[in-house]
Amino acid sequence: MKYTLGIDIGGTKCAVVLGKSEMPANVTDVIVDKIKIATPRGSVQAALDDLVFAAEDLLERNGARFSDLVGIGVSCGGPLDSKNGVILSPPNLPGWDDVHITELFSKHFGVPCVLQNDANACALAEWKYGAGRGCSNMIFLTFGTGMGAGLILNGQLYTGACDLAGEVGHIRLNATGPEGYGKAGSFEGYCSGGGIVKLAELLTDKEFSVLDDQETITAQSVAQAAKNGDKVAKEVYDVSAIRLGQGLSILIDILNPEAIVIGSIYTRDTALFQDIVRDVISKEALPGAAKACKILPAAFDEHLGDIAALSLVME
Repeated sequence: MKYTLGIDIGGTKCAVVLGKSEMPANVTDVIVDKIKIATPRGSVQAALDDLVFAAEDLLERNGARFSDLVGIGVSCGGPLDSKNGVILSPPNLPGWDDVHITELFSKHFGVPCVLQNDANACALAEWKYGAGRGCSNMIFLTFGTGMGAGLILNGQLYTGACDLAGEVGHIRLNATGPEGYGKAGSFEGYCSGGGIVKLAELLTDKEFSVLDDQETITAQSVAQAAKNGDKVAKEVYDVSAIRLGQGLSILIDILNPEAIVIGSIYTRDTALFQDIVRDVISKEALPGAAKACKILPAAFDEHLGDIAALSLVME
């Protein structure tokens, strides 16, 4: 049997996935086995060694050899140089500067390796196999540790002049506000895991909340508190939803997509966002463009990053 390897590198966690060499009818069945690790801080070389070791472990425990691999797909937050397989200082991966990752994996395992921005990889997966299937113009938003976009325009992945198309997290939505992507009041500052935590910390300083009793606040714990009726937590998600609606309105007006597919936090907690987002879009975006565009949660939920990395080999 032939296999593919997918490496999904995130700001807080990484996944190494062993997959089938062809996409099955039930897409999630492409995943054979998986190892998750926390994204190591400090030594980048140690982090790369951990990823290689995890990949070797996956092959060994499934009775596979290096010669059984057909290729490796690496998905990582940008900026990066996908043509030359180089990671270029992503804001959510401090110290990952000029990392020639495809060369490392290709030499070690003896197979081709391809690198793609995580948002682009997810956009391709959702467009080919998921919520955006059948669209010619689709935007995918990560909404995880950070905020980035993958753009499918006129039936093709659009990457821009230097692989920086879709870095929507850098758009400033307000003169002040939580910082994301190195910019206060940015799209990422309001609509990312880190941004939601910063919003919660700002608001809990002003008013009592159950979040005050939490040693560590996460986007997930804020969401749970909001669902349980905590006033401050609900306000955090309301603010994030308003800013998400504003950011989506900009994208709708500029790119006129058929669908915007949103992953991670939005997929998990769609109910906390969708009514506010729709209301803001109805007020902010061009009516015709807004009517033509569906706002959808990602189809593959917690499997999306895995499927995205594996599907890069098939692309």
